[in-house]
Amino acid sequence: MPQTATGRTPRHESLAAYLDDHLLAAETGVRLFKAARKTWEGTEHESVFAQLVEQISDERDELETLILALGYQRSQIKKALAWVGAAVGRTGPINPLSTGRGPTGQLELETLQAIVRAKECLYRTLLVLSAHDHRFHAPRIREMLELAQQQQDAVARVMEETVPARFLT
Repeated sequence: MPQTATGRTPRHESLAAYLDDHLLAAETGVRLFKAARKTWEGTEHESVFAQLVEQISDERDELETLILALGYQRSQIKKALAWVGAAVGRTGPINPLSTGRGPTGQLELETLQAIVRAKECLYRTLLVLSAHDHRFHAPRIREMLELAQQQQDAVARVMEETVPARFLT
């Protein structure tokens, strides 16, 4: 069994499950950001969500590539959950009317921020692991961490700019 730079052996089962969980969440995130792009279509914020969909899709693909490069297999159960989630996601579960108005528009933006925050936590975890395991490329993880923070800021800006229209008369 390979050892890390510190001589410790990776817990492959735990790490594989953790990364697979984040991949499942990333797949869900892509669907929710696509729904948000639809919500904000035709507004000044449309381009923000179009860019976020592209970035988050690319990150999901990169995570899947990492999982395979590490020699881990996707859980068949989680693959099935991703398929079910895709079917449910088409209905726009958070904001089914695809409107930026009212409490559902607010909840959608808050959920998107939470998704990106979870991804930031993944990168922080991988950054710690990179100090112990040479399979994780610290400079790239730092780039991804910075991108996640920029994505959070972008969603927060849309929320802050649009919240008065949702709740003030």
